[in-house]
Amino acid sequence: MMSLGEFDLIAKYFDRPTRRAALGIGDDCALLAVPTGMHLATSCDMLVEGRHFLSTVDPERLGHKALAVNLSDLAACGAEPVAFTLALALPSADEAFLGGLSRGLLALADAHGCELIGGDTTRGPLSICISVFGLVPAAGAGALLRSGARAGDELYVSGRLGDARLALEVFRGTLCLTGGDFEAVRRAMEMPQPRIALGQALRGIATSAIDLSDGLLGDLRHVLQRSGVDAVVDVDAVPRSATLRAQPLAVQRLCTLSGGDDYELLFTAPPQSAQQVIAAGISAGVALTRIGRIVGRSGAGREAQTALIDANGRAVAHGVASFDHFRT
Repeated sequence: MMSLGEFDLIAKYFDRPTRRAALGIGDDCALLAVPTGMHLATSCDMLVEGRHFLSTVDPERLGHKALAVNLSDLAACGAEPVAFTLALALPSADEAFLGGLSRGLLALADAHGCELIGGDTTRGPLSICISVFGLVPAAGAGALLRSGARAGDELYVSGRLGDARLALEVFRGTLCLTGGDFEAVRRAMEMPQPRIALGQALRGIATSAIDLSDGLLGDLRHVLQRSGVDAVVDVDAVPRSATLRAQPLAVQRLCTLSGGDDYELLFTAPPQSAQQVIAAGISAGVALTRIGRIVGRSGAGREAQTALIDANGRAVAHGVASFDHFRT
């Protein structure tokens, strides 16, 4: 049997007719038409074996996650997904792997009306690089940004945090979970759900937003730095699963505050918008939790700071940094 060539690989697993793009796979460039009054939102993420995913991951779940982490960026911007490109490096053209990868990838793409319009393939260490494109209104209730948080705003998070990091600790051998508990946290790590509907529902309500990829405290810091403010976070209010709540308190705080790979939305909104925030969560079918507040920053040029407190208002110490590719 002849081995699968590059263009045969593309044709068999990734070439699909376009519906929204003006031109898709087959030419040097794809073409996207941007409607009047809209901005094109774009983001790019890379997943590298051994750095972002384990070699034992199911290919279908890997395909899902590769696109999900990119769609999560569109969600944080409040954008509607339109299209994506895929750059794929493979050690070999393993058809069982490619079949699973494409099923997971394209199932999530279809669920969000986001079509594959181009990319590249090559031989090399397994890595997946995706660029996504979405649309967001240019005026009015437009794109959500990191820079709009203001003193007095309340701080919210969607879903639950920490299960992905808990799964990672099990894989590392530092913790032990069995049966359904392990499968639930492993699924959280391998199949995150991008909060696309919530991001769009929050346009015109949230003052800032970011998706949680590297850990709550690290990603919050990006918002605080861009907005020129500080924050107070109630660590006991951060939502977590029953499985995580069964762990020692130090493990809970490691996973929820510094864990990463949650891909939930962290956002701010003024107190008077609380009912609108609740309605946005209901319309998107996502639980939302208030976990703190934004406060003013004193001192020009000072780094952003987050004060951690417990449910009784007592200060909490936490010295574990969020994920950083060049420090971790």
